[in-house]
Order: sequence, then structure tokens, then C-alpha cells
Amino acid sequence: MTAIVDAERLMRRNHRDSGPASMAVPVFNSVVDAVGSSGWTYLVVFGIALLDAFFPLVPSETVAITSGVVASHGDLSVPLLVVCAAGGAFAGDNISFAIGHFFGKRTVDRFFRGEKAQGRLKWAERQLDERGQYIIVIARFIPGGRTATTFTAGYVQDFPWHRFALYDAVAASIWGAYTVLLGYYGGSRFESQPWKGLLFAFAIAVAVTIVIEAVRHVRKRFA
Repeated sequence: MTAIVDAERLMRRNHRDSGPASMAVPVFNSVVDAVGSSGWTYLVVFGIALLDAFFPLVPSETVAITSGVVASHGDLSVPLLVVCAAGGAFAGDNISFAIGHFFGKRTVDRFFRGEKAQGRLKWAERQLDERGQYIIVIARFIPGGRTATTFTAGYVQDFPWHRFALYDAVAASIWGAYTVLLGYYGGSRFESQPWKGLLFAFAIAVAVTIVIEAVRHVRKRFA
């Protein structure tokens, strides 16, 4: 906790000296308070990553990246955070697959009735048909795409679970390492102003998402 206390003191000083920090610092403090720096943090990272896989309103990227920022100050174990983030993502993805497999029709009728939701399901089904297991890895980095893809993989009935689990383990491992290490890198880069590290990490994450979405739309347009 010493590193976090020191960081908070530095942020209060920067808060007095910098205009933009007056807005960013309180937001950073709120996120850090939510994530924490105790042993419970690992369970929080695991649980949020799990829930986000089939309930995409939960901010798993935010929690995982923030935990990496906190870890850069020595309060948390980076390898353990990666394992928790990846493990939660893998478990959640498999729950989503199971929901699609066992309760697919009822779930679609109740939760995927909207035009946007239907579009995501059709996109996921088309991608699974065209690209198979590879889309499972790619979709983990597409907002809303991961849930639609994992659910659809179970829903279509002809995508075996053992093949899904294998590629989803790869996807979850990459995602867990990417988010935590991104936060760790941002926090290390701005040791005296960790809120800047968080913003820096988020900027990279958003940029990666935009690139993936842009490539997807270009490929769709010229397909």
C-alpha cells in the first residue's frame, strides 16, 4: 500500500499544479478505489472478466488495465493478475457458449430481439462459418463481438466445444496479458503521475479497437 499512498500524494500535488488533472485525478482515484490493491483485487479482476464475457456492460478492460497500473507501483503481482484476467475471461466465454448451446432459442427471443443485437448474431454466425476458430481470438478484442461470437458458437450446434475451448484459451490468454501489461506499461511510464499512465493505456486500447473495427468494416465493404 505504500506505493499507492505515495502515488496519491503525488497526484494531490499535481492536482494543485495542473488544470487537466483536476478532472482526471478524481476519476483515477475512483477507479483505483474500486479495483483496490489488496488480495481481493485478484478476485475482482477474475470476477469482472468472467461477467463481462456474457454481460458486456461490465467494464472488464477498465478493471484489468487499472490493476496493471496499480501493479506498476509494486502492490500487486503482474503474473497473477494476468492469470486472473485470462482465467475469468475463459470461464465467462465458456458460460456464454453453454448458454448458447443449452438455452439458445429462448435467449435469442428474450435478449437478442433488437435490430442491433440481431445484426451482431448474424455477423458472428457468418464469421464463424467463414473464418471458424480464428474469429474467436479476434472477437475478444471487439466490443460486443466477443459475447455474440461465443454465444453463437454454442448456438449453431455444429461448433464442437473442445475446438472452441482450445482457441478461446488462446484468446483469453492474449487478452489477459494485453490488458494487464498495457496498464503496467502505462503506470511505469508515468510513475509520478499514475493517472496519466491510465489515460495512456486507455488511449492505446481504444486505438487498437478502432483499428480492428476499421479493418473489419473495410473487409466487409470489399468482400
